[in-house]
Amino acid sequence: MSVSIIENQSTPTIRNNARESILRHVGIHQARNRPREIPRTRVENVIPNRPVGRIELLVLRRYPRRTVMSKGWTGSIAAACGRDETGLIGLVLWGDQVDRVRTGDIIAIQGGWCRYSQGQKVVSTGRTGKLTILEA
Repeated sequence: MSVSIIENQSTPTIRNNARESILRHVGIHQARNRPREIPRTRVENVIPNRPVGRIELLVLRRYPRRTVMSKGWTGSIAAACGRDETGLIGLVLWGDQVDRVRTGDIIAIQGGWCRYSQGQKVVSTGRTGKLTILEA
């Protein structure tokens, strides 16, 4: 067979299938299945009484823990202060977050909530959000 005949016989779908199987073997195919990352919200763009998609903060200070017993929550709670390149914001840490988060940590809150408390913006994970420590 000549080279031109071989080139005419191979179709792009065969090449794509071969490429996909190689990527699958290497483990890169999972990149398409990975959940889309939520764009980062900056402190200056956080709106009170609205959900927060994803925010990354440097924890400047974590205040002492308190124990709260109320109808909606029983457990540890602590206030904290965080910042990004656009400003400062208050944090509320709940339950095991109080023990995990330290001063100097870089954290990300996904699916959180923002509200006003004593005239300042405050974010927390709320009931359904997730806090992740990006760098300790």
